[in-house]
Amino acid sequence: MSKNPSKGMVLVNVLIFATIAVVITTGLVNWSVQIFRSVKNLQQKEQALQIAEAGIEYYRWHLAHSPSDFRDGTTNPGPYVHNFADESGNILGTYSLTITPPPIGSTLVKIRSVGTLASSSISRTLLSTLAIPSFAKYAFVANDFMRFGAGTVVNGPIHANQGIHFDGIANNVVASALSTTTDPDVSCSPYPACALRWAVFTESGANDPNPPTVLPNRPDVFVAGRQLSNPAVSFSGITANFNQLQVAAIASDPITNKYNIAASGSGNYGYHIIFYNNNGTTTYDLKKVKSLRSVPNQCGNDASQTNWGSWSIGNTGNPEQTISTGNKLPSNGVIFVADNVWVDGRVGNGARVTIAAAKLPQPATPPDIIINADLSYATQDGSNSIGLIAQGNVTVGLYSDTDLEIDAALVAQTGRVGRYYYNSDCGSTYTRNSLTLYGMIATYVRYGFSYTGSNFNCGGAIGNIGSGYCVRDVTYDPDLLYGPPPSFPLSSSSYIPLSWQEVN
Repeated sequence: MSKNPSKGMVLVNVLIFATIAVVITTGLVNWSVQIFRSVKNLQQKEQALQIAEAGIEYYRWHLAHSPSDFRDGTTNPGPYVHNFADESGNILGTYSLTITPPPIGSTLVKIRSVGTLASSSISRTLLSTLAIPSFAKYAFVANDFMRFGAGTVVNGPIHANQGIHFDGIANNVVASALSTTTDPDVSCSPYPACALRWAVFTESGANDPNPPTVLPNRPDVFVAGRQLSNPAVSFSGITANFNQLQVAAIASDPITNKYNIAASGSGNYGYHIIFYNNNGTTTYDLKKVKSLRSVPNQCGNDASQTNWGSWSIGNTGNPEQTISTGNKLPSNGVIFVADNVWVDGRVGNGARVTIAAAKLPQPATPPDIIINADLSYATQDGSNSIGLIAQGNVTVGLYSDTDLEIDAALVAQTGRVGRYYYNSDCGSTYTRNSLTLYGMIATYVRYGFSYTGSNFNCGGAIGNIGSGYCVRDVTYDPDLLYGPPPSFPLSSSSYIPLSWQEVN
């Protein structure tokens, strides 16, 4: 019998191809299994992320209803664990929340949310920072007309609900709630002097045409531009609740409570608070002001300003009575004075303090805050913060430092932030050299640390200054927006998200 070798070759080929098919099929099955596992793992990770995000959103909702509750409605420090269910009530997992409340003077809240699946040990963690913006959104904000003379440099946003006459240098946006205005500082005759102007304008004749001519850019003055018809700023946002400030001060400030400052006032001209930054601690001395420095005989109230005077502590005899020294800052950072208060000195080491000057109910002449000597931070890094909230004015007096530094957020609730007009008969201090402000200014009526005029003694500084500071250099402190001084007015009651990130 003859044999057919081709049949054996077919069998070998079948076995080879069958083996290859099995190997490929097995590989495809394993690959499919891996893909399935990978997809399932990704799905579970995504679910864990969504559960963690639900925790962040839950606490945003909670803060909207209880803005000062950082313990999830309990007295426990946390973490706070909540179940996460689907629409049918099936528990899909949990989120665990750790809440870091804001430090004194800040509105920054940190929420750490860990989302974990019920069906596995997979978890993901999110960290979100929320904050309520304070009223300190501007370097300057005013409810009145504002004028910035030559020599003024502002490094922050400016807003007025009325017009703005600006002849200095603005390195940020200058905005008005109006589209057009008239200049209250010029005579209305002849016609060009009282012509309608754009709401934000420069000196007449300085290549800045009146409307309806198109508003030019003017980068020589408005480096970042100017804006018209912006929404008006509500000054109810800076009408500080003095009742709450008074209660807070009495509760946490033994000096205020002990000497009954909040109840009766000084019985003299007011109080003087001097800050000291020594040995890693900020303290303050408290003095009673018993006499004020007189103005020279020929020095008169030429501008007929209300409550005009030197607003400077006396320099002879015993103008002050020391009440206490080396006082620690109150635990909640609030000092309430039911009288005028002079403030100066230096703070550091994370000091955050607000001084409120008010009488309740509000009198016909509300108290002022006066700054005649340097009030400064040891470091301008956001760790230190001073807020001065006056029911009346925030004033710089006649005998103020020739080079004055103020590091603070200044608020005049019903008055103005600035200096009175002193004529040349008021002595050599009727003009001063430079004022440097690091912070912000909120003023209800017109602000001003200088006045134009024909007489000036500015040592060659730019500007035709008739009285006041020849050079005014204002730099906005951006840390005030979300890290304002304690109990500082806020621009909103709602927390907004600032950051959102996944962390390990």
